[in-house]
Amino acid sequence: KKEKIKEYLPESLMEENQLVNLNDALQKIHFPQNLEEAQKAKQRLAFEELFILQLSTLARKKEWENKGKGQPFSIAKFNNSVQIFLDKLPFELTNAQKKAVKEISADLETEKPMNRLLEGEVGSGKTVVAAITMYLSFLNGYQSVLMAPTEILAQQHYETITQLLKPFGVKIGLQTSSNKYQVLSTKNKKGKILNTKYQILDTDILIGTHAVISEKVKFKNLALVVIDEQQRFGVEQRAIIRSKGKNPHLLTMTATPIPRTVALTMYGDLELSLLDEMPIGRKKVKTWLVPPVKRDRAYKWIAEEINKNKSQAFIICPFIEESESMVTVKAAAKEFENLKRIFPKLRLGLLHGKMKSKEKEEILNSFKNKKIDILVATPVVEVGIDIPNATIIMIEASERFGLAQLHQLRGRVGRGDKQSYCLLFTDSKNDSTLKRLKSMEIIYIGEELAELDLKLRGAGDLYGIMQHGRNMLKVADFSDFELIERTKREAGKIFNEISKYPILLEKIKEINNKNISPD
Repeated sequence: KKEKIKEYLPESLMEENQLVNLNDALQKIHFPQNLEEAQKAKQRLAFEELFILQLSTLARKKEWENKGKGQPFSIAKFNNSVQIFLDKLPFELTNAQKKAVKEISADLETEKPMNRLLEGEVGSGKTVVAAITMYLSFLNGYQSVLMAPTEILAQQHYETITQLLKPFGVKIGLQTSSNKYQVLSTKNKKGKILNTKYQILDTDILIGTHAVISEKVKFKNLALVVIDEQQRFGVEQRAIIRSKGKNPHLLTMTATPIPRTVALTMYGDLELSLLDEMPIGRKKVKTWLVPPVKRDRAYKWIAEEINKNKSQAFIICPFIEESESMVTVKAAAKEFENLKRIFPKLRLGLLHGKMKSKEKEEILNSFKNKKIDILVATPVVEVGIDIPNATIIMIEASERFGLAQLHQLRGRVGRGDKQSYCLLFTDSKNDSTLKRLKSMEIIYIGEELAELDLKLRGAGDLYGIMQHGRNMLKVADFSDFELIERTKREAGKIFNEISKYPILLEKIKEINNKNISPD
């Protein structure tokens, strides 16, 4: 006896979109009589998957709006102070940055807590926009916190924000697992410990890793939460950091290039600001797919460039140790020894994710201080390392990376005024793989590369990076932009009367509770 599964899509919706019912779809996706039946079953399941995702996003947006009042900031009152800050910057903001600041300022003025995603290219200036937002919080007498996924990135933000805001009397602190209580006020003027249970922060801005959500960290008046590379944090972590203030404003940032249609599906509960232009004067990183026969010549050229320009280079390998199942892949630890023989007159350093924080910090400081010429690393350098003197990045086994990730790695160079280069190496002889990698030579916009990867490889690659291997869609495809738009329209139509469909409502609640949604 076949057990019937309850249909949860409204009948009118199925008729209008010519969808088969759920039981038929499940039966025919597994046991189709012909190709047409299989296609109709897939069409129904793909529609349902995206439709439910759109509805769950709308539900989260509604929930955020119902959270209660936030703390509205005065913006106009501090226009002069912000202008003085902008005048002291060694560069002018891009039009995209100005637009983002305007959008954020408008959010901050309202009683509804801001919930905005700032998406921008590597090097497009997200940190400066975040700094202006945190400065506005400071001017209004509130505290801010910036949470980053790695110590490297937290340290980088700490240095940048300190450089930008310390001259204006802003107190900035750093909180990571290896730097626990640097900024915490635990003693009175006589040095007596006031409380050992927890510490009340006396900083205006706290920057750190997930260590900032420790129960020992208490804020006096937290009104702004900034989360960088937000897709790397779980729902629970984001909820804890928000709970440390009274409905604080939330600004999340990502450098992962996402096609706009997909971004609005995944992050439809957030308002979206795009930094889609690079700072004035930033040179394009010349990119070449180098054939294996030119490898030795490439090594020679790298050594010449470093010596001639007194510059530095990254060499990126996908894995730390040789894997038996992937013996052909260059491993950073093994390659490091090999490269020391290839570049006997240059100073080499090794950086990977399994190193202790202190080791990483020492290596990075040596690289920043030009004591290392070539840094051999795993993709741990993808975010958070700013070395203006690095002009070359060489990427081994580049076919193993998605275009969006290659673009982020490429963003590690070209941050100074010298011409920079990205060399892609692969042993693959597959024509479509080589064509895909060649696109890096002509496309320099992350969103376009992400869209191309979607078409060529499907969503697994891009969202593997974003969701740490968990592909959100089982049947539908994020490259089906037409279906994404259609399900969004239909979800918008039905959302306001969702209470009429209790089974559908239950399904959405179940999805949001399980954290299957991208938030």
